[in-house]
Amino acid sequence: MISRRILRIKIIQLLYTYFQSDDNTLNKSEKELFFSIQKTYDLYHYLLLLIIEIADYAGLRIEIALQKKIPTREDLNPNTKFVDNLIIQQIRINKQLNQYLSKTRLSWVNSPELIKKLHNRIRMTSFFKEYMEDGDRNYEKDKKVIIEIYTSEIINSENLYQTLEEQSIYWNDEVEFVISMIAKTLKGFREKDGENASLMPLFKNEDDRIYARDLFRKAVLHKDDYRKLVESFAENWDVERIAFMDFLILETAITEAVEFSSIPTRVTINEYLEIAKSYSTEKSSVFINGLLDKIFKHLKEEQKIVKTGRGLIGESE
Repeated sequence: MISRRILRIKIIQLLYTYFQSDDNTLNKSEKELFFSIQKTYDLYHYLLLLIIEIADYAGLRIEIALQKKIPTREDLNPNTKFVDNLIIQQIRINKQLNQYLSKTRLSWVNSPELIKKLHNRIRMTSFFKEYMEDGDRNYEKDKKVIIEIYTSEIINSENLYQTLEEQSIYWNDEVEFVISMIAKTLKGFREKDGENASLMPLFKNEDDRIYARDLFRKAVLHKDDYRKLVESFAENWDVERIAFMDFLILETAITEAVEFSSIPTRVTINEYLEIAKSYSTEKSSVFINGLLDKIFKHLKEEQKIVKTGRGLIGESE
């Protein structure tokens, strides 16, 4: 589930902390890296649980309306289409989700106001009203509306971001990514799978786990060498004024290019340029792009960057 880009971002963030602190050790920081990765997986399950909580709140409103002394016709004939949504029910009984929640004890019990606000936000949207008024009920329509709730409403809720920020420093920048993974998960749900519908694994494969570990370790171990390399190619720049984050991005990109023979250098450059746009200065991406082009060309000539594998032998930039 955790993409390589998220791994790169987490590694650079942790490298920043590692090199700014005097009491960090490599083993301690490596544990922190994998703890951070696990927290993203927590958020994936936590946000899957959120739609159940919203549906339960909707159900509670229906029950309260039925208990009025003088209920309206609408109160007596409630529209339970959302409460009974087939995808929500499938999420509710999902074995993997319930096992994970049982282990981690993740719960929205302390966020009733958020649940209320999200429910009110959702029920006022045109797509939700259209769904509720549609007399035809089927699995695919139920799936479509839940995915839309996540990708157009939950993802844009400032109240959600505020709540998550109060709960964990690791969740500040990951809601959009996690919701995209939830949408992908739900698209893969099939009605016949019932409680056994598959959720995403933490890592796509063992290679990604090794990639995260090795990229962090080697970026630490080769920091001084790659810092000198960057400085030697930054001849038209005032080295003292290069942002510390720019150095980290450059050093990590060089580490990846040298140590991971199966990753094309153009992929590495593009990925770290995108990271620079979000996490460094306005001019950083232009600076980083130009410098990496020069450094990678030099390292290829020195046979320090050698790419192997299908489609990579003889790679040229």
